[in-house]
Amino acid sequence: MIYNTMNKFALLVGNDINNISPGISWSDLLHKIKEKYKVSSLENGQKPFPMLYEEIFLNAIREKHINERELKTYISDCVSQINQNEIHQLIRDLSIENIITTNYEFSLEGEIATANTGLIRETTYSVFRKHQIGNTSYWHIHGDCLNPSSINLGYEHYCGQLQKMRDYVVNGTNYNSQTVYKAALIKRLSRKKDTKLQSWIDLFFTQDIHILGLSLDFVEIDLWWLLTYRARNKYYRRSAFIENQLFYYTTKKWYALSKDKMQLLQANDVEIVIIDETNKTKYYKKVLAGIKNRYKLPSKILS
Repeated sequence: MIYNTMNKFALLVGNDINNISPGISWSDLLHKIKEKYKVSSLENGQKPFPMLYEEIFLNAIREKHINERELKTYISDCVSQINQNEIHQLIRDLSIENIITTNYEFSLEGEIATANTGLIRETTYSVFRKHQIGNTSYWHIHGDCLNPSSINLGYEHYCGQLQKMRDYVVNGTNYNSQTVYKAALIKRLSRKKDTKLQSWIDLFFTQDIHILGLSLDFVEIDLWWLLTYRARNKYYRRSAFIENQLFYYTTKKWYALSKDKMQLLQANDVEIVIIDETNKTKYYKKVLAGIKNRYKLPSKILS
């Protein structure tokens, strides 16, 4: 049997869990991209990655007249080489209903998903993008390797994604599909009407979210906007329907080095969970053990 978690919580998983596996890092990938497109002279420096991506792309256009799909396909091929590790398996062993990820590859699933089962067949943005493996929905919120045009890298893509997110939450949608609610999420939740799960965004207002392996750089404008909008509704507009909790996991070392970010997260109603562990694998095992204990999940999932 598969343990039923009663839909109490979801995970938001970032790229750091992939760093346990030997293979290509983001630094390696940037170097390969710049070499391939003859823009090696560009400095990384303090440039935010979305702006550096735009710089690489715009210079590559002038030098080699590439189209963006070619560049994103190359990046897709590179990140697809990331190998899964024991932390990916431990996450799967939780047998929870929803896993949100900013990663493009399918290491979390443990297999390549062949179909996007979201209500809308998005080609570029990822409000509804979902892959179903067994009883778990995997929401690739920054795109996936099977659809290179969906990979969210530059400022243009981030802003387009944010626009789609804000429409879904605040203004309402204008999709032709009859299966997607047209009213804004925030209105539906306040009226307790049409609240069936449609998008990963819904989870941020309805379930506990445990954020791990995600640096949440300030360039992640889509996620920071969502956190801020949720907190404003909870405290400024006193929206009683927002009862879920958000948790952000970090090590003692990175908490000390990132106090400005931690303060911003706390202001946005995110509880910081500090794990005093320097070994990356042991750290994530402690994170997952803490989550299992919180929800009294069995120590071993039977299937």
